[in-house]
Order: sequence, then C-alpha cells, then structure tokens
Amino acid sequence: MERDYADGIDTNVVLFTGIEVENTPANGLLTLFVTGVRPIAEIMQHYHDNGCKHIYLGANQSFDPSDSTASQAWDTMIRAVVATGELITFDFDVKHVEWVLEGGYSEHDNFIPQISVKIPYLRQFNYNATVKIDDKDFKASNPGVWCHSLHELQSRTSFTPWSSYGNDRILQVGDTNEQS
Repeated sequence: MERDYADGIDTNVVLFTGIEVENTPANGLLTLFVTGVRPIAEIMQHYHDNGCKHIYLGANQSFDPSDSTASQAWDTMIRAVVATGELITFDFDVKHVEWVLEGGYSEHDNFIPQISVKIPYLRQFNYNATVKIDDKDFKASNPGVWCHSLHELQSRTSFTPWSSYGNDRILQVGDTNEQS
C-alpha cells in the first residue's frame, strides 16, 4: 500500500511507529504498527526499544489468511502478541470476522478488534443512505439487525482525515531506538 509517512511516501513498509490517530481505545498512544506477519521477537524488540504502549497488527490492510499456511502464521503471531498482555489492535476486513472470532482473541481484554468496512465514494450517497449491520443469514448468530444512517455515522468525533497518518516513522528491520 502506498501511503505517506514522516519519512516520505513508501509502499513496502513492514514496521513503523506513530501515535494512534483512529478513534479506538488506543487513541493517542505511541504505537508500533506491523504490516504482515513478523517474528514475535522482532515485534517486541521494536515495541520496547521505541517506548511504545500499543501494537497494531494488520497495518496497511495487510491481513490476508488466503491459505492454510498464511492463516496459521497470522494465528501464531496474534496469539503470541496477545499473550504478552500489551494492548493490541488487529485490523481486518469485515469478511474475516468469523476467522477472528474462531481464534478466540476477543476473549482477551487487551485485544481490540478493528473491523474494517470499506465503503468507497461514501459522500456520493444521498441523505437517506443506511448502513445495515446484518447477520450471515436469517437468525444465524445475531438477535437481529442494526441499521444506522450513513449521514449520522460521519460525525466529527469519529472521523480521522488522511492527513493525520503522515507523521508515522518508518522503522528499518533491525533498527532499534527510533523513538525513545
């Protein structure tokens, strides 16, 4: 994913640090962002060396459990990071909710599931647009459905502009003490 960093625009970043800018329980915390699957020792080394208070897995929309090998690698990494007791966010597409729930990660108080729902061209919908939080089938796992006005979901308190993401600092694999 091509995006802005304090160091410039880059596409192949695997580790970076910055303040969590999204409106989650980790908002405002110095965060180690991890793109893709990385070794737990490397994650924790950078986390501690940079004085981070939060770990964000699946950064840059990198979560992809497309085959059993990838799925197992993600599961191993997530379990290891959750087991540290540190505050962790895991960013995943809504299509993977069952994978995440089956992993049991949400049973841990230090785990923040960040369910990503992509709605391109959001502002082109009219005032009547509704977002429906549905179930996988009728009466399958939820007590019903929730419908929210798309217009009302676009509040200032929940909005993070793209410009807020440009202050993150890229870490080179092997670098430590980037922000102490």
